Amino acid sequence: MANVTLRNVRKAYPNGFEAIKGVDVDVADGQFCVLVGPSGCGKSTLLRMVAGLETITSGEINIGGRVVNQVEPADRDIAMVFQNYALYPHMSVFNNMAYGLRNRGMKEAEIKTRVEEAARILELGTMLTRKPGQLSGGQRQRVAMGRAIVRQPKVFLFDEPLSNLDAKLRISMRVEIRKLQRRLNVTSIYVTHDQLEAMTLADILVVMNGGQVEQVGNPLAIYEKPATTFVASFIGAPPMNLMSTRQDEIKPQLGGSAVEAGILGIRPEDLAITDQTPSGGVALSLTIDAIERVGAETFVYGSRAQDQQGVATNPGELPPGEVIVRIPGTEAPAIGQKIRVAAVRNKLHLFSGDGRKRIEI
Repeated sequence: MANVTLRNVRKAYPNGFEAIKGVDVDVADGQFCVLVGPSGCGKSTLLRMVAGLETITSGEINIGGRVVNQVEPADRDIAMVFQNYALYPHMSVFNNMAYGLRNRGMKEAEIKTRVEEAARILELGTMLTRKPGQLSGGQRQRVAMGRAIVRQPKVFLFDEPLSNLDAKLRISMRVEIRKLQRRLNVTSIYVTHDQLEAMTLADILVVMNGGQVEQVGNPLAIYEKPATTFVASFIGAPPMNLMSTRQDEIKPQLGGSAVEAGILGIRPEDLAITDQTPSGGVALSLTIDAIERVGAETFVYGSRAQDQQGVATNPGELPPGEVIVRIPGTEAPAIGQKIRVAAVRNKLHLFSGDGRKRIEI
């Protein structure tokens, strides 16, 4: 086992494009770190740099106290699980899991012990003689994980391993990966664009955007106190409501010069339908445009008054006038109905006008 440290890691291509712009991350021994962000943010590139599949332009990657910038992938003591499984179709499950160990010259008795132990952990014991084509998607993914486990590496690297599975199987495999990582206690770095997957798996969450780290920390701490409007809107489903404090309906309720040109954020679940305005809080008048009933809760989409030009006034805002309210149960106002919603002060989030800085209120 080992810690992983990245210091001012950068990746620039010959055409001048800078994919990674000075990333600093510390993953402690045994931690499960998740890199999350939209497509093109650099998360997979960063993972491949840790694996040694991409060279770094500058900075330092340290695994277990050893700088590995110039170390070949095979010598970094890592194991990687890919999105497409990368199994050999002509080999049995046993031979797929044993292949890497044989290449390293390990004795057959030790290979058999390791493969059978990994198969037991992953409940693949009855499938060792099957070929990948005889397995389901979830079973093939478990074989790919087994191939990593038998290596007994210092670090596991996962590159969107569940993205090819259906929604139900993704949930069950997500749980299995987390249980497995805790059981083995191996330092792990996991890449995904799915913020729910990231929130449920991570000990430490790294939110990336445009080749940079927007925020690092405990998933719930990031959810409760996002550092930027990007994090606020990316982490959470539905996303946080973001609106300009220049709105006449909002600014007088907050007061103070510090909020004159800021962006106000409110989580959908922190808005309640009420005729009352809480002291120090915010109230909004909405017209219901759409309703989504998803079982135990309902999402209400309403429109508020726009500014005089009818456009958003700050970077990172939702489309002009849109506010999402999350309420329990299946009962909801009717489409077209006018309602008033409110949030108490300690549930409000405030950001600078450019969305790059959180302001405590």
